[in-house]
Amino acid sequence: MVTRRPTRAVSAPRIGSARPWLMLATAVLAQAAGTVFQSAPAFLIPLLHTERGVPLAQAGLLASAPTLGLVLTLVAWGALTDRVGERWVIAGGMALTALAALGAMTASGYLGLGGFLLLGGAASGSTNAASGRVVVGWFRRERRGLAMGIRQMCQPLGVAVAAVAIPPLAAAGGVGAAMVLPLVLTAVLAVLSAIVIVDPPRAARPGADAGGRSLNPYRSRVGLVRIHLASALLVVPQFTVSIFGLIWLTADEGMSATAAGIVVGVSQFVGALGRVAIGVLSDRVGSRLRPLRWVAWAAAGVMLLLAAAAEAPEWAAAGGLIVAATITVADNGLAYTAVAEIAGPHWSGRALGTQNTGQFLAASIVGPAVGGLITLVGYPFAFALVALAPVAAVPLVPREPAEVRGSEAVAPVG
Repeated sequence: MVTRRPTRAVSAPRIGSARPWLMLATAVLAQAAGTVFQSAPAFLIPLLHTERGVPLAQAGLLASAPTLGLVLTLVAWGALTDRVGERWVIAGGMALTALAALGAMTASGYLGLGGFLLLGGAASGSTNAASGRVVVGWFRRERRGLAMGIRQMCQPLGVAVAAVAIPPLAAAGGVGAAMVLPLVLTAVLAVLSAIVIVDPPRAARPGADAGGRSLNPYRSRVGLVRIHLASALLVVPQFTVSIFGLIWLTADEGMSATAAGIVVGVSQFVGALGRVAIGVLSDRVGSRLRPLRWVAWAAAGVMLLLAAAAEAPEWAAAGGLIVAATITVADNGLAYTAVAEIAGPHWSGRALGTQNTGQFLAASIVGPAVGGLITLVGYPFAFALVALAPVAAVPLVPREPAEVRGSEAVAPVG
């Protein structure tokens, strides 16, 4: 039976210590490696559909298998992280993902390939909650926004690596050759995580029950549930832009596929920098929740801007998409950090797993729902209606947090 880790003495914070940044870098690389695995099947679709004749629906199902596995295990990985710590959850999850990549390389049929992709996605979910806990545990409150913003760059980084590397590997050697990259990356990060990552010290939490167990923050505070709901609503404009931005530029705005692809690529890069910038802002104002409300209002405004851009020149539509892509992803790090701080060190794994699960479930609805809406009313009116989602999110974000007492239980050391 797994036993709880004993509470360790907390060392005094050391300004300028390099250790937190080393923990952050390793956690970012681990989650980026997991993202490469999760994203790889999407970039295999041209090979499977065009060259091998796999029906598009079946190829799309294979591409979605890692995400399905991820959603099914996020809360469980978070609970395990709360119990045994971050180091072995990240290292073990990366090792299991590497084994799944090896299985995908050697799978004899598409059913077997899909099974290994599902298992690999489930294993790669280990880094989602655990890497967030590493950031919250090792960074002082006034630096967490910056650190979490950097951590949030791991997804676009992983997608970018997969987008550049997987298609040529697949063209040269098929599925097996393409899966070599996620195999190598996850195997290396499994070893690196086991060597480098140190579980952050945890101060004893006030407000435990008679048995010394930390009280469930979902029973004592409403802030967590409200942030989960607000984040699910804020996923709507984010995935509307990411799913339909390219086709909007080409089909509705008349832009060439190459030019539209460049615009989408630039928007991903700028959006990644935007996550860091909003994190720094939250550190400056001493709050995650006020900037979260600002981002929600801005997301509503930018969706209305896209609706109006239907009548604008092509360059204006491209600029509007870049602005929209930057703003609509900016809430992720803010909400993620706020959830971890409110939940406290003994519940943050489960809370972050729940946060991600809700977002992924909401994202899975956006594609068919908004796609159907665009078919019925067109892009401009659909974008305007999507603006209602972030507006509805604003009142759900808690007011300035007297309830964010969980952050006091986190023991920063750098």
